[in-house]
Amino acid sequence: MMKISVDLRICQNYGQCTYAAPQVFALDDKSMQAFRAHASEIYVSDELPEQWLGNVEEAVDMCPVRAIQIVSD
Repeated sequence: MMKISVDLRICQNYGQCTYAAPQVFALDDKSMQAFRAHASEIYVSDELPEQWLGNVEEAVDMCPVRAIQIVSD
């Protein structure tokens, strides 16, 4: 299984990740990364299905500030 971590200190809410992996990433009604409701610095997800790996890798690549990482167990 895999998890993601998002460094919310450097995330600029560009939302490119939401296009690549909408099943994982979302912006809230203020156009802010929705994970901000759960963390203020580093957000680490619950375990994500392996079939989402390709989309998540694309989201990592698309992030212009490199705020997203894949965390493997």
